[in-house]
Amino acid sequence: MAIKSFNPYTPTRRYQTVLSSEGLTKKRPERRLLDSKKRSGGRNSYGRVTARGIGGGHKKKYRIIDFKRKRHGDVAEVIGIEYDPNRSARIALVRYEDGQKSYILASDGLVVGSKVTSGAGSRPEVGNFMPLQEIPVGSSVHSIELHCGRGGQMARSAGSSATIMAITDGYAQLKMPSGEIRKVHQECFATVGRVGNKDHEKVVLGKAGRRRYLGKRPITRAVAKNPVDHPMGGGAGKTSGGGHPVTPWGVLTRGYKTRKRRKYSNSMIIARRDGQLFKRR
Repeated sequence: MAIKSFNPYTPTRRYQTVLSSEGLTKKRPERRLLDSKKRSGGRNSYGRVTARGIGGGHKKKYRIIDFKRKRHGDVAEVIGIEYDPNRSARIALVRYEDGQKSYILASDGLVVGSKVTSGAGSRPEVGNFMPLQEIPVGSSVHSIELHCGRGGQMARSAGSSATIMAITDGYAQLKMPSGEIRKVHQECFATVGRVGNKDHEKVVLGKAGRRRYLGKRPITRAVAKNPVDHPMGGGAGKTSGGGHPVTPWGVLTRGYKTRKRRKYSNSMIIARRDGQLFKRR
């Protein structure tokens, strides 16, 4: 999907870019596959701010995505490629032979009229949802199950995919988009191909208001605050805080390992995303 730019008739338009709507189905979303979406504004059940920088934004309806695709063996036809305001990827509206419709993530290469299926015995073609053990080594996959039957959980954002490195001892070794190499049970399902809309990361918002449309509020820099408001605040003139970057509550940020030392999934990680072998503690 191409990137569209504008003539610089205002300072905002000079750098602003948007994704082209070429290939999208120009119609309203399927009404039966919509659900309401509650807004929290970053507040918890007590009304206290627990996530800063959240609020406002355009009103959205949630599109119900079928990540499990349990209709094994049934062929579905792609009847539309649509925009989803809740995710970076595009979604595909598919219709089964009995008339049932559902949304799935639009794989790169899916167009209106494409046929997709799911289940064991499916052909390893783009958009098909099948066990990892039946997908050839070296193939790209996305929407990968972390546990059998739970539905696609990993590699779901625009343009992302994982690569099957090997299948040994009942597990598939996957190289994740982050560079991490981890094991997933060979009976877990995954979608063949990569997620579409790979140009999403190249979009330039161009103005602060466009970020507010997305529900993201501005955050004041720590070094610009007073010492009473942040550990890194204060100082005569510009200063970097004089110490290691921390949160407003004094917790280290950069370089501070937050992963639990004895996490249950440590045994599934072969190599970290920086390329080093994962050390089990």
